[in-house]
Amino acid sequence: MEHLGLWGIIPPLLTIVLALVTKDVILSLFAGILSGTLIVASGNPFIALTSLSDLLAGMVGDGWNIRILLFCALMGGFVGMFSRTGATKAFGVWASRFLRTKRSVMLFTWFFGLLIFIDDYFNALAVGTVMRPATDEHKVSRAKLAYILDSTAAPICIIAPISTWVVTVISYIRDTETFKATGLNEFVFFLQLIPYNLYALLAIIFVFLLAMGLKDFGPMARSEKNASNGMLFDSERFGECPGDLGRADEDRGACWFDMIISLLILIIVSTIMFPVTTWLGAVGSEGIVTFADAVASISLFDAFVSTDASKALFYGAIISIVISYIYYLSRRLLTIRGASDAITDGIKSMVPALMVLSLAWTIGGVIRATPENGGLGLALFLSDVVGSSNLPLWILPVVLYLIACLIAFSTGTSWGTFGIMIPLALPIAEALAISNGYTGTDMITILSISLGAVLSGGIFGDHCSPISDTTILSSTGSNCPLLEHVITQMPYAVVIGLSSLVGIVVGSLTFNPFMAFTTGLITLLVLSKLAPRILKAE
Repeated sequence: MEHLGLWGIIPPLLTIVLALVTKDVILSLFAGILSGTLIVASGNPFIALTSLSDLLAGMVGDGWNIRILLFCALMGGFVGMFSRTGATKAFGVWASRFLRTKRSVMLFTWFFGLLIFIDDYFNALAVGTVMRPATDEHKVSRAKLAYILDSTAAPICIIAPISTWVVTVISYIRDTETFKATGLNEFVFFLQLIPYNLYALLAIIFVFLLAMGLKDFGPMARSEKNASNGMLFDSERFGECPGDLGRADEDRGACWFDMIISLLILIIVSTIMFPVTTWLGAVGSEGIVTFADAVASISLFDAFVSTDASKALFYGAIISIVISYIYYLSRRLLTIRGASDAITDGIKSMVPALMVLSLAWTIGGVIRATPENGGLGLALFLSDVVGSSNLPLWILPVVLYLIACLIAFSTGTSWGTFGIMIPLALPIAEALAISNGYTGTDMITILSISLGAVLSGGIFGDHCSPISDTTILSSTGSNCPLLEHVITQMPYAVVIGLSSLVGIVVGSLTFNPFMAFTTGLITLLVLSKLAPRILKAE
């Protein structure tokens, strides 16, 4: 038996409904997994719970998955060290001497956000604490800073080749039968998704336009007007700030270059480890005895795209954090005890995200696996159903985009959304493509459009959600009241979201990423000009 038919819909449906009602994605994912194991166990709760435990342990214990979890945890350790040394504050003070206008400060904050592409948590906290002194001095509202942080965190991390987001998405994609049938390397396939990830691309462009002088609208216009009069945030109307990460900094004599050196170490080492990991793995294979033999026989490009991204990033994180640890000790910016405490605190901050990721992997496995392997075979069932339907192919990416947006908004997590949607989207897109006579390159294009729509919708919904972790961390990094950040960001996110939807429709009709992006960008420019007339400052 390849699948259990309609029974397979219960776990994802239960997860989505519970997420809408409880706003607790961890509980929702756990309940979804349990419902799936109960169905497979014919209602026996003991067998269902033991099966759930085995599935969760198997997912977390997988070599690829455990390295991703450890890499994400180590990124939290980096944030902890930066916060404790005072290097971020020193960099902000130094940069403020060269950033003499409001426009230059916002442009630099935007550019700096693009550079910190390894992890969105790291991005929001590090960039926020670094740039807040300069933005305060030039009367940029905390709400505007929080928006810049939020829109250069997830959007850049989801399109950068090296980030926690990339390896997470790849981990959801790599084990699906649909992907295996393409014969592509998972890294190469991810690169093909980027042109169709319209929300991320347009969000980055929109922040640039704002920095260059695009007129603010809606609640953000009010916050900017208040800032120009000296009130950087409105605690009376929106409540207190969620926390001031900068308070953890102490005056330890840190200089601006202490932060730059550590960031460069992380970025350079992680990048280098991509081809190095491939070469190391090739040693001992036929005709390759030494590392030098591997370098000579495998080109740099092939080594880069054929790498195990989880190993490369994990190795890079371990090496980088050790070097930075030693550097900060030698500079006497941290004591041995202080450095250990800082790393520990940073890792603790990542625990909720690691739990969501582990549960999302597990429910994906329950949904995807056949009954013989302890799953429900939902992907195969949906493939059969959709393949025999007359649903127009161009509608599928639109539907996937809207559903992903709803789930991410309700749960506050795009990672959880990807875990639910990607195992469903790939086989459905494959079945529809085949039923419409598309194979080969056209098939790959359809899969890319469909997954690009899922990624776009997940980030859009996450940006609008008040319970999103990146929303909360952006408020923390900018020291802006959470409610003010949510209310001021919402109209901007909706404008970008509508523009992305138009681009996705065009991409679905034309199979052309350039047309999709161009249409989305034109729509964004038009809506950006109309919005200030419709959404005036309160």
